[in-house]
Amino acid sequence: MMVCLSNMIRCVIFDCDGTLVDSEYLCNLGLELKLKEIGIVESAEDMMVRFQGWKLATILESLETKHNVKFDDSFSLSYRSLVDELFEKELKPCIGVEKAIQQLDFKKCVASSGPINKIEKALSTTGLLNYFNGNLFSSYEIGSWKPDPDIFLYAAKMMGFKPDECVVVEDSPVGIEAAKAAGMHAVLYDPNNKHMDLNCTAVISDMMELLDVIT
Repeated sequence: MMVCLSNMIRCVIFDCDGTLVDSEYLCNLGLELKLKEIGIVESAEDMMVRFQGWKLATILESLETKHNVKFDDSFSLSYRSLVDELFEKELKPCIGVEKAIQQLDFKKCVASSGPINKIEKALSTTGLLNYFNGNLFSSYEIGSWKPDPDIFLYAAKMMGFKPDECVVVEDSPVGIEAAKAAGMHAVLYDPNNKHMDLNCTAVISDMMELLDVIT
């Protein structure tokens, strides 16, 4: 599904995990390994499907209920430390992202449900950090997570644009829901055709297609 938004858009807001960087599997692999240490069996592949776009606290609450356990603060800290290690060794940008960003003549920022240090780590590891000039926004800054629209509204305000002047590029249903609730144009990045029935402004399977949508 392709539309052209060139006369409407002044700012592009990117999600991070699964949109700019190919981190979804690594994040869930880290969780699989940490759960295995305490005798819980969950596969990274299954959790990728179940928890795409969710914040960590909500994921852990769901797992606590399912497995009748309680995770303490040290579990989250050790999990994030392991993910950092996996990022250092294996994280890559999503295919075509850097080339697409280089050709986008719009203001750009990142709005993610992850902590700001995780966003910075992911983007610096993949060589994408400098493209955003420090315009990185985290749900942890405002205490609100997708599918609530607040992180996108916050990003637009900080960038100096109205919601309808912004397009959000997301890979998850909760992110698309948040973008639409914010009154923004929502572009789904779906390289594996996982969300064919999702209602949004446009669907792209390659990040270079974004250029056709908004230029």
